[in-house]
Amino acid sequence: MTYGRPLGYDPDKALDAAMHLFWLQGYEATSLNDLLNAMGLSKSSLYQGFGGKKELFGRCINRYCDTYAGMFLDRLNKAESGHSFIEETLLMAANEARRSEFRRGCLLVNTASEFAQKDPAIAEHVSIGLNRFRGVFLAAVTRGQRDGDITTTVDADLLASYLMSSMGGLKTVVKGGADEQKVKDIVGVILRALE
Repeated sequence: MTYGRPLGYDPDKALDAAMHLFWLQGYEATSLNDLLNAMGLSKSSLYQGFGGKKELFGRCINRYCDTYAGMFLDRLNKAESGHSFIEETLLMAANEARRSEFRRGCLLVNTASEFAQKDPAIAEHVSIGLNRFRGVFLAAVTRGQRDGDITTTVDADLLASYLMSSMGGLKTVVKGGADEQKVKDIVGVILRALE
């Protein structure tokens, strides 16, 4: 059996570098040279390891979802309650308002805004990703309804979608420059919908 030469770079680190660059700049504003510099790769290594820019972007969206939806689910599993998880998650957006390097918004929401429905393949990545995050909110709402912390007068699916859209909105207002207290006030309004 023959083996290829070992890679001269860490594919996970390279993918993370590309993901953060796309997250910060968006797809269109990120040039191939930007990617090569951030990932520390030659053009041939990028194409051999990740395909073209569009394929790389799709992989970055998947990486974002694997990383952050996975972290959300882990936090939910460790949370005291479904309601406390939701509150802490929404307040994370307010905390991001303290530091400019975190004012990047959400990669999925940014991508949906940038592409709209121009590219069906990218739209599919975004849709799958949003559904993964929505699934975590659904699990939290279901748990909260079961525990009596969240109203049962509103369908759990609808509340999960509401929370998902609210989280995207919070990330957007933070990206737009809202201060921490303003975001906390918005979180208070969102949480009242769960009562």
